[in-house]
Amino acid sequence: MSPLFKGSRKVAGVSAEELDGQARALADAVAAGGKELEPAGVDLAVNLVDKVTERTSIAGNHTVVALAGATGSGKSSLFNAIVGEQVSRIGARRPTTSRPSAAVWGPEPATELLDWLAVPERHVVAGQPTDIVGSLDGLVLLDLPDFDSRVEAHRLEAQRVLELVDVFVWVTDPQKYADALLHEDYVSALATHDAVTVVVLNQADRLAPEAAAACAADLRRLLAADGLPDAQVLATSATTGQGLTELRQRLANAVAGAGAARQRLSADVVSLATRLRKGVADGEPALAGGADGELVDAMARAAGVPVVVEAVAEDYRREAAGVGGWLFTRWVRGFKADPLARLRLDRSIVQITGIEKSDVRNVLGRSSVPPPSPAARAAVSLATRRLGDRAAEGLPVRWAHAVQDAAVPAEQTLADALDQAIVTTRLRERNPWWWNVMGALQWVFGAVVLAGAAWLTALFVVQWLQLPPLPTPTLSGIAWPPILFVGGLLAGWLVAVVTRLLGRVGAERRARAVERRLREAIRGVAVERVVQPVQEVLDRHRRTRELLDRARRAR
Repeated sequence: MSPLFKGSRKVAGVSAEELDGQARALADAVAAGGKELEPAGVDLAVNLVDKVTERTSIAGNHTVVALAGATGSGKSSLFNAIVGEQVSRIGARRPTTSRPSAAVWGPEPATELLDWLAVPERHVVAGQPTDIVGSLDGLVLLDLPDFDSRVEAHRLEAQRVLELVDVFVWVTDPQKYADALLHEDYVSALATHDAVTVVVLNQADRLAPEAAAACAADLRRLLAADGLPDAQVLATSATTGQGLTELRQRLANAVAGAGAARQRLSADVVSLATRLRKGVADGEPALAGGADGELVDAMARAAGVPVVVEAVAEDYRREAAGVGGWLFTRWVRGFKADPLARLRLDRSIVQITGIEKSDVRNVLGRSSVPPPSPAARAAVSLATRRLGDRAAEGLPVRWAHAVQDAAVPAEQTLADALDQAIVTTRLRERNPWWWNVMGALQWVFGAVVLAGAAWLTALFVVQWLQLPPLPTPTLSGIAWPPILFVGGLLAGWLVAVVTRLLGRVGAERRARAVERRLREAIRGVAVERVVQPVQEVLDRHRRTRELLDRARRAR
């Protein structure tokens, strides 16, 4: 198959600014699409953008026209007839033309252009034809090797030059005008270039007028099937001069328009952008709401949020008991491990001040939250893959794979991010006001117990020493010392019970509040590590589509 790329869209006149915009859009589309675009098409696009830059930077205002055709079609004879001199060698042995020859009209030198085309054989044409309206000054006419030559080097040379010229003149003859190679690999492959395409039925003098007309009509039918429904066929003969005036006029019109090069390059851009556009969808799925509940739930379990929440509740109950618990049994609390400290989430670490968030890990390190179970890891993997599948729905294969890959972050990286989300989340709040009330009551009742105990001790000592009894007031016949002692103990115990009940309620409330904060932190990790990478791929897909459409929008 010919290396020339296929397409179907037609191109009209193109300004230099429009061509530059198309080329930049194509280059940006390739940069945005990256490896998600067809690799062969990307390589062609890079080369095409370079070709646009090189061709438009060449000094002069020349139009390059190539006579291209199969072996025996009479290209060289037609070339010499147009030039008016025997410039291209003609012989009976095939192939005759081994490398392109150039004929240049006008005083302006075309050396830089022909060096870029790598055409070594050059001839400057003196004078102008008198049978046409206009001038051929600025025309560079090329006689190419046969594109069906049995010599591979000749075929490759013809293809190379065809990729660089401005106007195509397809030369065929009554015997080979229906040749599949001409139509499938060249004419249809360049169907977008109808504005710079001329088709010639050469050697028409070998047919009767009726047969030549029928042959030209059949050729037009084939050209319409190739994607050139408006193509006009010129019947020519280098021997009799038939059709040469009309052909020269076509060439003069192309030179006078001074836009054939831009039209050709624009058609190349449109054709290639159309080819790449087939690998891009017409839209992208929307990630409404960011991270979904399934993903956050799975990550929360993997991060150990239930363990941390339970530790927070236990820590609250423990702290409440330490403040409002029975004054004479608080020492037992010292034998119980701090639940947050056990997870390396205690206050002394978490509430360090003056530290930037980016430095938290250096100071805090990792927590001691138990690692996720295999089931929890599997749940995260399943949730990320489901999100990736939803985001990839309707996208071409390469883009779908890119989205799915972006939705599955590295397991260790994700584990570190989840752990830091836990470590940097505030797990404590201000102590509730009722802790101070309960604490104060315990100290008051503790003082009452001590006062009653001291009074009872004093009464015992006085009695033991057989000293005069101390005056002891009573209440309903019961002395105050035992009332104070027992009453203080009972009151302290009741305060401890109430503290325990309030502690359970407060622990549940704090656990819910901390769970919300933890889930919000986990959601942030999900957005940063999963949703944002997926959204970046979708944004690249959208930008690639818009740029390719812009490159295809030739005006």
